[in-house]
Amino acid sequence: MRKLLIVLSASILFFLGGCSFLNDAQDTISYINEATDYLTTATDFASDAPALAQQAISDIQAAEDLQNMLQQMQDSAQAFSEIQAPDIAAELHQQIIEQNSVITAEIETLLNNYKDGLLDPAILENTELFQSVQDITSIIDQIQQLSGE
Repeated sequence: MRKLLIVLSASILFFLGGCSFLNDAQDTISYINEATDYLTTATDFASDAPALAQQAISDIQAAEDLQNMLQQMQDSAQAFSEIQAPDIAAELHQQIIEQNSVITAEIETLLNNYKDGLLDPAILENTELFQSVQDITSIIDQIQQLSGE
């Protein structure tokens, strides 16, 4: 009876340990999926926003479209910064949080530099926004490598 109890206890502990491992793996996969979605958002933004920003200097509709795009990117950056990263990606996630801080500050600067509904052209010369977005895409590429993709 005692041996049966020991075997049963060991089996339960082994099973619980396996569940923890499975939960960690599932959390990592979920995080990688969220990072991939954010990568898509950041990549789309990095490819579309520079040209739209140039148009926003002289075109009211482009300026409005850029404001919407900037706000959406800012919201996405803030939302991704708030998710919980698994231990395996914690350092990379911290790097993304740091870049997201730069991105949100740069977006705020752009949003505050509209005159008469158009983007002030002088602000585009001094922005680090698009480089910061590029930096995030390289970090997220590293996260995707964690899953072997």
